[in-house]
Amino acid sequence: MTIHWNGDTPIYIQLYQQVIKRILDGNIKEGEALPSVRKVAAEYQLNPLTISKAYQMLQDDLYVEKQRGKGLFVKLGAPQRILETERASFLSTEWPLILQQISRLKFSVEELPRTTKENN
Repeated sequence: MTIHWNGDTPIYIQLYQQVIKRILDGNIKEGEALPSVRKVAAEYQLNPLTISKAYQMLQDDLYVEKQRGKGLFVKLGAPQRILETERASFLSTEWPLILQQISRLKFSVEELPRTTKENN
């Protein structure tokens, strides 16, 4: 997986978001271990503290749990909780902006596509 870091957002937050996306996409499943801090640090040439901070956020949000001596694992039910959180965030932050743009461009409901090319 190649990650292009955005200079406007701290890397630990971007890494947190990448793990969230991978869980939502099913690339990391319930009960599955996250890659070790050392492995991620080496792969992306990042400070291990950066990875630790992102992983701590995942623990704080109760999406992963530490198993002593084994590492971090995605908690049971985490994908569903993440989906609910991401949907609520989308509807409260992104959707109003999309609606404003639709209104600004004077689209009618009939003019809006029912599906995207990816869904076809």
